[in-house]
Formats: sequence, C-alpha cells, structure tokens
Amino acid sequence: MTAYLNALGVICNLGRGKQEVAAALFAGDASSIRAEAGWAPGRSLPLGAVSHDLPPIPPALATTRDNRANRLLLAAALEIEGDIRAAIHRHGEHRVGVVIGTSTTGIERTTEAINHRRQHGQWPDDYRYADQELGAPAEFLAEWLALSGPAYGISTACTSGARALISAQRLLQMGMCDAVLCGGVDTLARLPVNGFLALDALDVERCRPFSQNRRGINIGEAAALFLMTREHRGVVLAGSGASSDAYHMSSPDPQGLGAQQAMRGALAQAQLDAGQIDYVNLHGTATEHNDRMESRAMAAVFPRGVPCSSTKSLTGHTLAAAGALEAAFCWLSLLDGDHRLPPHVWDGVADPELAALDLIDTQRRLPAQGTRRLMSNAFAFGGNNASLILADADAGNTEEIPP
Repeated sequence: MTAYLNALGVICNLGRGKQEVAAALFAGDASSIRAEAGWAPGRSLPLGAVSHDLPPIPPALATTRDNRANRLLLAAALEIEGDIRAAIHRHGEHRVGVVIGTSTTGIERTTEAINHRRQHGQWPDDYRYADQELGAPAEFLAEWLALSGPAYGISTACTSGARALISAQRLLQMGMCDAVLCGGVDTLARLPVNGFLALDALDVERCRPFSQNRRGINIGEAAALFLMTREHRGVVLAGSGASSDAYHMSSPDPQGLGAQQAMRGALAQAQLDAGQIDYVNLHGTATEHNDRMESRAMAAVFPRGVPCSSTKSLTGHTLAAAGALEAAFCWLSLLDGDHRLPPHVWDGVADPELAALDLIDTQRRLPAQGTRRLMSNAFAFGGNNASLILADADAGNTEEIPP
C-alpha cells in the first residue's frame, strides 16, 4: 500500500503558509532568527519565533483548548481545511485519524501558571493541566473537526514529527483509516530553552551546522501538518525507517549506527539504493556530537556522496516539530516549479575532523525530469532515529506548490 502526502499546511519563523515559507527557505533567508530576551535569566538568545498573528481557537473550544501549540496547529490546519473537509466527506469522520508529534504542548502555559501560584497562592482560573498532556494537540484537532477515528500524540523528542508520519502510514496500511492528519507542533518554552542551556548546547549566535566553529543549537517553533491518504496526489511517502540505538540518554552513538539503520531501513522499504537519492535534509543540529555522528553515518550510507543541507540555521531546531517541518521542506522542493533545494547556510568553515559532505548553496537544483527522491533525517535524544523518503508521485511531476 502506497501512502501519499496530498496536502501540507505549515507555519514557522520563515512564514505562514507554503508560499511564504518556500520563498524564505529557498532564498536561504536566515533573518528571522533573532535575539530575544526573557527566555533564560540574564540571556538574550537567537530564536526562531513565529511572528505572525495566530488564529483564535474556535469559540466552542476556547475555554478548554486555548494555548499557543493549538493555535500554531490551527494555523497549519486552516491552510488545508478544504482538503481536510473533503476527505472527511468522502471517508466519514470515523475513518479519519490524527497523529501529532510534540514535546512541549502547553508547557509554557504551565510555567506561567506555576509562577502565578507562587505569587498568589492559587492556580489561574483559566489554567488546565491537560494543556501539557502529549495527546492534547491531536485531541484538539479531532474535537475541532468532530473526528472519531484514532487520535493520539507521539513524543520521541526530536523525531516525533517524523514518527507521526510513520505511524500515520501504518494506520493506512492496517486499514484502520482512509485518511490521516499527521505532523508535528512545538512552541518556544522556557523549560526546553533552559534545559538545553544547562547542557551547554545553545549557541549565542546563529547556529552553524557542520562548521568547525559550531557551538550548539538555536531553538525555534513550528507546526507542519500533512493530509495523508491512499489517493494518488501530491507527493508519495516512498519509504521510512526507524531505530533506537539506546547508546546514551542524550549523546548519540558516535559511529551513528542507529542513524545508519534508519536510513537503510527507509531505502529498503522504498526499494532504492543510496545512489538514487537526489538530496538529504540533514538533522544537522550544530552540536559537536550530533554533527560528528551524522557525518560519519552519511559517509557510511552514501559513500559516493549526495547533495545535502541542514535547514536549522534558517528555522532553529523546532524540537518535536522538526521531523515534520523538514519533511515539509522536501515536499516543497518536489512541488517547486524551479526545482529548488533548501540551501545550507553557515560560515563555510569546514571541520576537518568531520566526514566530508556535499553541502549545497542556493544555486543547486533538483533534476527537472524523472522521478526525484529526497530523504529527510531526524535523530533524537536516547538514540531515537527516523528517516523518511519523499518522492514524486509520478515521473516528471511538474505540479507547482498550490496556493
């Protein structure tokens, strides 16, 4: 059974909607990574914050589901609401599922509520503990759309969004659903910002993946939501692979064995060899250990090289949303009329200790003809790994990004 990503709704610091995001992405525009105060004591840190106004939660859910994560997710969903409603009409509300990867959900609201309780001795009247539950974003979408199919969250740190797509693919394969809304959402929140700061993993400047001068990540926020069905339209999810190497609580296996297993699993499911991949969106966090591990894993799986880039210098690391957001970037490339690819934006100072990578600039293009195949990687704490392969639904696909 083949799964197709028919429609995409997306919002991140690069813009709201496919057109805005694609324009900034393919231009390599990192200007929306800006220094902000207030997230860590005495620090101003570069962050990929969404600056657009977010839609209000529908009145029927406003008293129970109003938080920034759900507003980000709603912004993405509204972009493809017509496709979603049409799928519900075709298949029935009980045959449409929702799988959303997340890690922060409403935890920033909880941080604010704890501060309120310390100052006033009681919780705010509008505080709901359920806002921070990991299934809350999926439940919100299901309630808004009146769906009765499977609806749940996945939280595997930075692979959550990619794992949500894999889980959605399985729901279709098992015949439990005919359509699945899947993707990831995470917001800026003081808890993860200060957690990464405690690990000495944040860069005080814009991050520089795979540079000799890399010092750590920037954090961002985003929502990326796909409509996945069996209908032959959009982009095909040609293969997926996942693994867990369980090497360390936070550091990856230095040789990238789990990462290699995930990439090879995706290639095997897609019945491809490495030489048939046209581009890889790297996890590329700009931390010392991840970039070293990932360069080694890439060299092992792609010994002849492959065009690749990390987009985290443009968006920041959007945590649980990253796997879905970066798959969205591959989706945008496949449907771009000019065949553009996301460039690698950095300082150009290669680290001689890393395996060499073919890091691309804004001039690199996908082949104009034939079936193009793109891989997107996500590697998370605890050695949790996921790899997705997206491809043209048809050879020579020339459909452009829909408005």
